[in-house]
Amino acid sequence: MISFSELAASPFAEWDGTPAAARVLQKQLAEQVRLEDDFPPLRLLAGVDVGFEEGGEITRAAAILLDAETLQPIAECVARIPTSMPYVPGLLSFRELPALLSALAGLPQEPDLIVVDGHGIAHPRGLGIAAHLGVVTGRPTIGVAKKILTGHHCELGDERGDKVELLDRQNRQIGWVLRSKRKVRPLIVSPGNRVSMHKAAELVLSWDRGYRLPEPTRLADRLASRRDTKGAKLL
Repeated sequence: MISFSELAASPFAEWDGTPAAARVLQKQLAEQVRLEDDFPPLRLLAGVDVGFEEGGEITRAAAILLDAETLQPIAECVARIPTSMPYVPGLLSFRELPALLSALAGLPQEPDLIVVDGHGIAHPRGLGIAAHLGVVTGRPTIGVAKKILTGHHCELGDERGDKVELLDRQNRQIGWVLRSKRKVRPLIVSPGNRVSMHKAAELVLSWDRGYRLPEPTRLADRLASRRDTKGAKLL
């Protein structure tokens, strides 16, 4: 399996840099997504998040490695690189992926599963950042987003653990709207790769430590929001 470091050096070998070609590539990669559980016993998890600095000129990605049983942090890495493309709706993963791969490459061990602050298949072309990352790396991934990008759903209950299906225009399930904390805004959970729809929601709830976000992405979000350079990999 290709390493994060190798992928970070050339993440888009088959892309010419244009939005039109990116959309074509998205559709091709979306067909490679696998939605069955195919991961080893979980020993190590990674939580990842991406943000932007200096008006979008710098992409900042944070990756944190956790013990899968205790959810205690083991290591972290922040990668800051020049942003490679402007913002284009629906193509955010092409903007975020280079820094994200660099941050994962900076961890001392490889995770068994990666939890991404973003969407998996709950995307207009079925390839949000979690799905994109999962397909190009071959790793199991789950997307946990704070708001809906696409899709519709029925009314959701107020209690922790309540969930309803997120459906696309053809009424196919693309994720879950999941209440992670009582009467708090729900999360959008969708598998990225090598994780089933039902297991994605089950795992996200199991990583709850009393906050709205599951612990892997909560810690990654906190790390990504820091604007100092402590622990950062400056590229």
